[in-house]
Amino acid sequence: MIVISNAFVVVDEINTLHSLFDEGLSLFHIRKPDFSELEMANFIHQIKLEFRHRIVLHNHHVLAEDFGINRIHFSEKEKKESFGFPAGFSKPCRYKFSTSTHSIESFNSLENDFDYAFLSPVFKSISKENYAPKTDLFEALKSRTNYKTKVIALGGIDAKNIQKTMKNGFDDVALLGTIWNNENPIKQFKLCQKIVHSYSQSQA
Repeated sequence: MIVISNAFVVVDEINTLHSLFDEGLSLFHIRKPDFSELEMANFIHQIKLEFRHRIVLHNHHVLAEDFGINRIHFSEKEKKESFGFPAGFSKPCRYKFSTSTHSIESFNSLENDFDYAFLSPVFKSISKENYAPKTDLFEALKSRTNYKTKVIALGGIDAKNIQKTMKNGFDDVALLGTIWNNENPIKQFKLCQKIVHSYSQSQA
């Protein structure tokens, strides 16, 4: 299960993040689009060394080498501008890549360079106002042809719809608003984590 940072600064964010990692969070996407390179470096610096390998960097990719981060995320726009393989990274390299897509056509057209891709929005967004699906992505997934890249559900994912999401073809889920808009993000994460684990075990 993946958690994406709030775009803005959150009170006690680093301590909350450490608690999420302690509870078993696999990957944390740092998406702070308004951060300068220095602000991003200061943010990463606060994260314990033992958790750095679980960080995925959305912005200021140049910092990855300095902080021992080996996962890089490209927005859909960045991917289109990279002319194939993510710009600035040559093959073979130690990095793992992820990206964002907003249609099944875009997802199916991905090259095999990406470990996984977000497909969104699945439901009405919790964190973004007036951001809702224009098409039924569950129906769209029936025409999936790319099985080498994992498809991750994003947008409005919470404890009430995780099981439905996994049952309808998504490989995993990414949480944002359901964590950072909750009064008790750790409790909410554990609840969602329990549902994912329960579903995965039922499919084993």
